Amino acid sequence: MLGRLGNVAVAVFAADWRMIWWSPGWAALLGDPSSVPPLLRNFAKNTFPVNGSSPQLRQWPVTSLVLAAREEEVVCDLRRATGRHPHSARLVALVEELKYGNERFAELWAAGAVGVHRQDRKIVDHPATGPIAVDCDVLTDAEHEQKIVMLRPSQAVKTKQSSAELCNTPTPMAKSQLRECLRSYEELLPRRSLDVNIERIGAKHAGE
Repeated sequence: MLGRLGNVAVAVFAADWRMIWWSPGWAALLGDPSSVPPLLRNFAKNTFPVNGSSPQLRQWPVTSLVLAAREEEVVCDLRRATGRHPHSARLVALVEELKYGNERFAELWAAGAVGVHRQDRKIVDHPATGPIAVDCDVLTDAEHEQKIVMLRPSQAVKTKQSSAELCNTPTPMAKSQLRECLRSYEELLPRRSLDVNIERIGAKHAGE
């Protein structure tokens, strides 16, 4: 099913919010996570950094427009997951690490609310296009506690340039692939801007 989503930015996360799969579109929008150690590819740890650690799931700044709600939803989701899987060593270890390493997480965990993480709106400060507004939707597989996260161009938020997704992966990519990756969103990006950025990224990868 995920393979049929084309160039949409999609990732799959386990019950403890560890990333277990991502699409080329995700790598294009946020940077390729493949260089990050698997244990650090964790959205909960990105949301609640421990001991001053930096986010690992994106390579350039991303701002949530509903940060407080997102934090609460992640905590509620983890509480629900631990209730369904009380013997999961990974879940228990993650919650303990965040409780004792992040004051905000500890505060929200003590509040005791239960829920799921479903929606967010973000601004991606992409190096090739500038700010990109995206809507983030989360679908949860209740049986396996896996989460499918999709990032789509937002029509509700106007950014400085355009609400569009730009393929700018850190690995070599042909111009034809770049153009294909942009096809779903190119109506939101001025044609001249599209061509210029493809040329710029193509030249960058040619020199690597």
